[in-house]
Amino acid sequence: MILCCGEALIDMIPVKTAGGEGFEPHAGGAIYNTSIALGRLGTDVAMVTGLSNDLFGQQLDAGLRDSGVDTSLVVYANRPTTLAFVKLVEGQATYLFYDENSAGRMLNPSDFADVPEAAKALYFGGISLACEPGAAAYAALCEAEAERRLIMIDPNIRPGFITDEAAYRARLSAMFANADIVKVSDEDLAWITGGEGALVDQARALQAQGPKVIIVTLGKDGAMALLPDGTEVRVASQPAEVVDTVGAGDTFNAGVLAQLSRMGLVSKPAVAAITSEQMEEVLGFGAKVAAVTVSRAGANPPWSHEL
Repeated sequence: MILCCGEALIDMIPVKTAGGEGFEPHAGGAIYNTSIALGRLGTDVAMVTGLSNDLFGQQLDAGLRDSGVDTSLVVYANRPTTLAFVKLVEGQATYLFYDENSAGRMLNPSDFADVPEAAKALYFGGISLACEPGAAAYAALCEAEAERRLIMIDPNIRPGFITDEAAYRARLSAMFANADIVKVSDEDLAWITGGEGALVDQARALQAQGPKVIIVTLGKDGAMALLPDGTEVRVASQPAEVVDTVGAGDTFNAGVLAQLSRMGLVSKPAVAAITSEQMEEVLGFGAKVAAVTVSRAGANPPWSHEL
């Protein structure tokens, strides 16, 4: 089982209406998107998050269940659901978040149930690592489980959402030190490292913080990975007619985790010894499932039969 630990929210997607432009609520959030993508790909997955009992929370809960995601570790609360209003410019998404006092944000370590023995990996990231108190709760969970289970992190950085940059950077650094795999976009990588030097040099600087494997997504240019022995692996993107990029990176992450699971590589020793050929297969599958997501509106990951 893979545990996806982080935010579930409602993406308010712009739509044309009779009066001009409105917004349509879609279930989303970086970690939520990855969890439902894993479920649709047939991977054993559970989500660790906070969900509201309001109508949006019910929509999110139904989406998890409909995609085969285990919800037994979800924390339910009578607080509002986080809303992310999306603006699309030439298919690229920017966000305006409403998150104060939300069910997903107001979490503490004591809210989390014991991690099941069946859990082989924990996946963290998204805006859930930016806002207290939930961010500290997820960081504590990561630290507690890092010795026994595979840890993957995608910070999916939203600079406009960060209120205390020093605290946020310190939290990420501590989590990176416990991570086996860190996946970043090229923009995330530049934000973390300062953007000095070539891309591979930035990736090596991040790898020096502790992760065994660094994966960098490059948009239309595909993805690259830096292995524990320093080997670079690159794959091309898959052809797709892009509708929008909402959820593309999240679906890519699900493809990576799903393929690692299929290949029997969801363990710390296996990732530490991963070969170039294995990583090329893992990245290629991530690119394949992401290409389906960008070909349709919103974060709508593919089911296994669609591949």
